[in-house]
Amino acid sequence: MNNKVSTNTIEALLFGAGRPLRLSEIRSLLENNGIIEDLASIKQSINEIEDRYDGTSLEIKDVASGYRLQIKKDFSGCLSHLWNESTPRISKALMETISIIAYKQPVTRGDIEDIRGVHVGTSSIRSLLEREWIKVSGFRDVPGRPALYVTTKQFLDDFDVKNISALPSLPDIVEQDSEAFLSEVI
Repeated sequence: MNNKVSTNTIEALLFGAGRPLRLSEIRSLLENNGIIEDLASIKQSINEIEDRYDGTSLEIKDVASGYRLQIKKDFSGCLSHLWNESTPRISKALMETISIIAYKQPVTRGDIEDIRGVHVGTSSIRSLLEREWIKVSGFRDVPGRPALYVTTKQFLDDFDVKNISALPSLPDIVEQDSEAFLSEVI
């Protein structure tokens, strides 16, 4: 089969999948349709599709779980009116919790509480587990054997990053001496 046909087939797979596809998955799906392509050819076809979408509202995004076809962020505002259901808002506490897990993983609930300085409710951890943003990666070898939490590929996909190292760097903490701080307050 010629490259144009397999490139169009790969584009159809990415469009129809509704989720990211790994190169090996694309190869298997092509083979199921009698198209034999090596991984390098599939990657080349994905690059051609990326070029095809240059200057349009669509893009191929390489995320943790594979490649996906998506609408560029620049066009997200005009799409919000298409969906009546409102996505559940993420509370500040939940964002702080997932941020700590992402940047300090693996962490226990106690570690998160130490960093945040407040109690972390079971509902927060449950919510992150239900969203499949975190998972238990093991247990710390201390009394009580608390669960160690890490982020998942679903978290990376939902936040549009390929891996944890692609997260933005944390800002530096500026230490102020207490006298200078008190003089500014007074």
